[in-house]
This record gives sequence, C-alpha cells and structure tokens, in this order.
Amino acid sequence: MRSYFRMNKLALLLGFTCWLAVANGQQGSSLPNMVIFIGDDLAVRDIGPYGNRIVRTPHLDKLAHESLVFDRAFAASPTCGPSRSSLFTAMYPMRHGAHGNHSGVRPGVSSVVQQLSALGYRVAIAGKLHVGPQDVFPFERIAGTNAPEPGFENTPGLHYDLILAPVDEWLSAQKPGKPFVLIVADHSPHVIWPEKPTYEPAEVDIPPMHIDTDDTRKARARYYTDVTKMDENLGGLMDLLEKHGMAANSILMFTADQGPQWAFGKWGLYDYGIQVPFMVRWPGHVKAGSRTDALVSQVDILPTMVEIANGTSPQGIDGQSFLSVLKDPSVKHRDTVFASHTGDRLMNRSPMRMLRTDRFKYILNLAPDIPYTTHMDRATDHDGGREYWPSWRVESFRDPHAAAVLWRYHNRPTEELYDVVADPWEQINLAADPKCANMLDRFRTQMKMAREAQEDHETGPEDLAAPNKNPDKGKGPIAPYVF
Repeated sequence: MRSYFRMNKLALLLGFTCWLAVANGQQGSSLPNMVIFIGDDLAVRDIGPYGNRIVRTPHLDKLAHESLVFDRAFAASPTCGPSRSSLFTAMYPMRHGAHGNHSGVRPGVSSVVQQLSALGYRVAIAGKLHVGPQDVFPFERIAGTNAPEPGFENTPGLHYDLILAPVDEWLSAQKPGKPFVLIVADHSPHVIWPEKPTYEPAEVDIPPMHIDTDDTRKARARYYTDVTKMDENLGGLMDLLEKHGMAANSILMFTADQGPQWAFGKWGLYDYGIQVPFMVRWPGHVKAGSRTDALVSQVDILPTMVEIANGTSPQGIDGQSFLSVLKDPSVKHRDTVFASHTGDRLMNRSPMRMLRTDRFKYILNLAPDIPYTTHMDRATDHDGGREYWPSWRVESFRDPHAAAVLWRYHNRPTEELYDVVADPWEQINLAADPKCANMLDRFRTQMKMAREAQEDHETGPEDLAAPNKNPDKGKGPIAPYVF
C-alpha cells in the first residue's frame, strides 16, 4: 500500500513539474528553430530557382528542391533600411516610421525580438544590421560576422563580407530545448561588386529595360559573381545547420531585402526592384520541391513565425500569417500587396506607392515633376553605376532603344498601370488606355484607403530636416549599417 501511494505521489510530482515547464514556455524541442538568410539587393530573375540559366546558384537550387518556393513574394519597400524594418516589425514603412533610408522606426514599436523572445526564443542576428533604434531591435548580435574585405580594412564603406565562423561557434553553444531565431544577413550582392569577375561579359544576359554596352556587360559579370558569392554563403549556413544536427528541427527561410542596384530595380516599384525571392524549408511540414502562387508580403513573415510558435500577433500590424499556405500551397493568401518608396536622401527624391495583384500593378508617383535620379546615375564615389552609366548616355545618342530607356528612367508619370502577366518587364503603361479606366478608378480608391490606413499623408519628397532623417547631424545614422 505504501508503495502504491509513493508511486502516485511521484506521478503527481512529475505531472506538476511538466505542467510548470509548459507554463513557463519551456516546451523543449517541440518548437522549431527559425533561421532567415537575407540576400542584399537581389532580383528574383537573377537566381536559378526562378529561371535564370546563366548565374550559378547551386545551393539555392538545392534549397529550392527542399522547400516551398513562393513565386509572388514582395518587399514592403525597395530600399534597404525601410524594407528590413518592415520584415522585422510586420508593419509597412509609413506605419513603423522608418520610411526613408537610414532612419529609425518609431519608439515603442514591437519587433521580432520582443515577440519571439516572449514565446521562449533566443533571437540573434549575424551580418548586416541597418535597422534601429536599439531598444526596438535588441538583437543578440553575433560579434565578428562583419569584416572589411581584404584591402579595405581602413576604409570599409560598402566593402564588407559576411563571416560565418562566429555563427558556427554560436550554434555550437545552443542548449537543447531552447529554440532560437537566427537571422543571417549577407552583404552580397549589394554594391560594390567584386572587381575580378568569375563570369565572362559575353555570357551574361541583359534585361530588356537596360542598355547593352561593353561596360554594362562587365558590370553585370561582377554582379553575377557577387550573386554566386552570396549563394556560397547560404551553402555554408546550410552546412552548419547539418553539422550541428539542427536542420531537421529548423525552419530555413531565404529572401532578399529588395531588388538590385540596376535601373528599374532598387529604389523603384517595378517588379525588378520590389519582388523578392522567398523559399521556406521545414522538414516534415512543408512539401519539398513545391511552389505557390500565393501573394505574400514580407510583413507576413513575422506573424507566420509567431503562429508557428503558438503565439498571437499584436494588434496594429499589417502582416497576416501564411501558415495555411505552408500547409497547402494551393491556398490563396492576399488579393493585393502594398509597397512604398520614400527616398534615399539627396540621391533619390521621387517618392511613390504601389498596389500589386496577381496580374496587375498600379504605381502612384507623388512627385512626377522631379526627375528621377539615384546613386546609379549620380554617385561618383563608388561603383554601382558610375562604371557603366556614361556608356548609356553615349549610346542614347546613337540608339532609339537606349534613348527611350534613359528618358523613361528619369521621367515618371503620375500614374502607371501594368499587366504583369502579359508584360512581365512592365514596358507598356496602360494608365491612359480607355479600356482600363474602370480598373484605374478601382486602384485609385484602393490606394486612397491603403494610404489612409497607414496615415500616409506625404505629398512629396522626405523632409531631410525632420528628426532622425539626416545622418550627417548628431551621432550619425539611427539605423547603423553594421555592428
């Protein structure tokens, strides 16, 4: 009899201990680790999983075969800082406040750090940062993951490499039963691209909205070299997850902050600048080698992570969990995605807004009277345009296509409307087509509602004198590039 009571007493004690562990959020290995690898300035069309047959991306190709590939995923902004802030807060730029590049989000905004930490996760970042302030994004920062490229130790500027050795050490120190969120943010293929390309200029492709010159091909060979460099870093991270026995219990997501520093890419709302690659590998939960047409925004990533972690997303965000899509790729998610671009200070003073459905794109240019310019055509202190743009100007006097490219680059109408299925490179503006008048009116109404929901009352370029907008004053940028 005494033995019976002892056994029941022990069972009650063990049951209470298990209940207490669950109550304290210590569910152990039932919660998956979540790893996000972010490429820097990368076009969907410039990697193998999305149809490019020239660039070499073997690790991305492997990941695609193990993942659900999203064919219609979009950033919230085509500019680094605002885009990353949106990914980490589940808010569009006008709502979180960091809508101009290098600016910080509003005080009190909740980010992935607070939301996943509250659910029992350790939240760390390696590589590029470019978000702020610190109290909104109190990541555990893995030291030593940002290193100047050889030869630029004293003047790193845009010459940074991602270093994975500290990530290896960090992973080896993780304790069983404590799930983690790990964000690995590469510096490639952001300019400045490697000076010695591994591609021949003659073998690269030239998009139809660019100008085919010898200098363009040399620059594009360097860009593709950097894409392959990023792919190698992704492969290194995948190897580390295998090495530490974490791949089976980890969700691995791959994406980019926005499109590349090429004309009609970064700093603009055409698909080459705003559409992003997005792949999700989740062994045992996501069907390997599958694809989905579901329309998603990067603001949807955080709510999905929260739902996977059995949490509830806060009110007042723009993101919507797409966990149902991970379970069934045929499920529809959004009817429309919204995106905005404010500017990149003095180099870019042409703000614009976008609505994108599965077939149509509407762009509202808020300051069409201001000629569109960016670092590509104006910067003289680093590559990323200066090495090939003069050849574009010369060619514009010789070739009608080149002249049309430069005119369209600098001159944006108030409204643009594209059938992205029939016209995937967005070459034919349908805004003035009488057949599209009713559709245009619907987009205008929807845009007005979307901007009102964001409290977006901007009518022109960002105010550089506003607080936290000018990194040349005070203590520097509120969204540090690296740490």
